[in-house]
Amino acid sequence: MRKAYQLSRPQKLFVICTAIFLTALVIAEATASKFFTAFNLPFSITILGMEFNEVVMTAGVLAFPITFIITDLLNEYFGKPGIRFVTFIGMVMIIFEFGLLQLAMAVPTSDISPVPAEAFNTVFGATGRIIIGSLTAYVIGQLVDISLFHWLRGLTKGKHLWLRATGSTFGSQFIDTFVVLTVAFWGQLAWAEIIAITLFNYSYKFIIAVVITPVIYGAHWVMDRYLGEELAEELIHAAEEGEVVRPI
Repeated sequence: MRKAYQLSRPQKLFVICTAIFLTALVIAEATASKFFTAFNLPFSITILGMEFNEVVMTAGVLAFPITFIITDLLNEYFGKPGIRFVTFIGMVMIIFEFGLLQLAMAVPTSDISPVPAEAFNTVFGATGRIIIGSLTAYVIGQLVDISLFHWLRGLTKGKHLWLRATGSTFGSQFIDTFVVLTVAFWGQLAWAEIIAITLFNYSYKFIIAVVITPVIYGAHWVMDRYLGEELAEELIHAAEEGEVVRPI
């Protein structure tokens, strides 16, 4: 009798990272239609002639730090092929989410539903438009992030994990944020509001990218311990060189 197939440690690690990434990604998409006031500004700022007294961001930014961490870890251990595969799966899951939301809005609402149809459609109808914007921005942002990460890795000869982790995030997230907000809220918000929220969200992501650097190092340490020093170094080296490794 044949034994069931056993996943190797790198395979299990890849599945876990992918699951965390996709969960955070879908939650970020589903919650991005809500805006919240992060804090009131001590002074007013003017952007394109419009005055702002508070920092307003989308609720989707709360889940995105998790995607930053996982993207950098997948880059580190599985290289471009690994993270590109996860990027593709993420793109498909965004489309899948969009389809399920359209179906959920299309089915008739029961009289005993605690959430009326109008409220449900208002929230998830906006989410559908955000998903379209995110799909475009996600692919562009991820590809920019991956390219910058590996360019910085080559520039630093594999040293300074913090530099390639934060540097790739800084470069990609402004593009991602701007594209999402423009596609999702064009015609609903003033141009100045789109620019302002882009800058607020990007500033938040910039700060988070710096703050989570110790988390990335901590996760790196945990993954090294789980894989074992020899196998971890083999994966990292293969990721740097662009080789394909099939550990048993």
